[in-house]
Amino acid sequence: MKEWISLIAIAIGLAMDAFAASIVDGLRYAKTTKRHGIFVALTFGIFQGLMPLIGFLLGSLFINYIKDYDHWVAFGLLLLIGGLMIFEGIKGIVKPESVKEKEFSWKEILFQGLATSIDALAVGITLSTLGIFIVWDTLVITGITFVICLLGFFLGKQISKILKGKYSIANIIGGVILISIGVSIVIEHMTA
Repeated sequence: MKEWISLIAIAIGLAMDAFAASIVDGLRYAKTTKRHGIFVALTFGIFQGLMPLIGFLLGSLFINYIKDYDHWVAFGLLLLIGGLMIFEGIKGIVKPESVKEKEFSWKEILFQGLATSIDALAVGITLSTLGIFIVWDTLVITGITFVICLLGFFLGKQISKILKGKYSIANIIGGVILISIGVSIVIEHMTA
């Protein structure tokens, strides 16, 4: 029973970065459908479940090489995506005529999924010590992340309605959130 509680706590912890990013996606993209929300949640869920599985399979073989810079890769990707969002937001404030609705970007979602899950590689090694079957671990992490991110995406859509189409502000807020996630990943690794 303790193992399951630990696994659920790990899954929720891993899902928090993805949750924040899914709120940003719901906030930022115009004219999204339930299908887009499911894609966002599924992407984050699969990446969050897959990375610990890869970490488990690679075990201590490569973790010593990866752990020294995995947080920097995640930070770099989130800084790039967040920085571009802030740039678009500021550009929209300075030149309001340049503001147009942001089309949903499948590729950007995939990059976010990767960026928010890189630090989960090390969790795979931890999972091997819990004594739970790794396939179940992966499924639990994927499922919990999926549900949390689906809620996050639709929460972002509600916040977007409150902002009433002010995409420049949404871009700036979203960019700051993504960069903050990157900074928190680096700080977490530096203090661990």
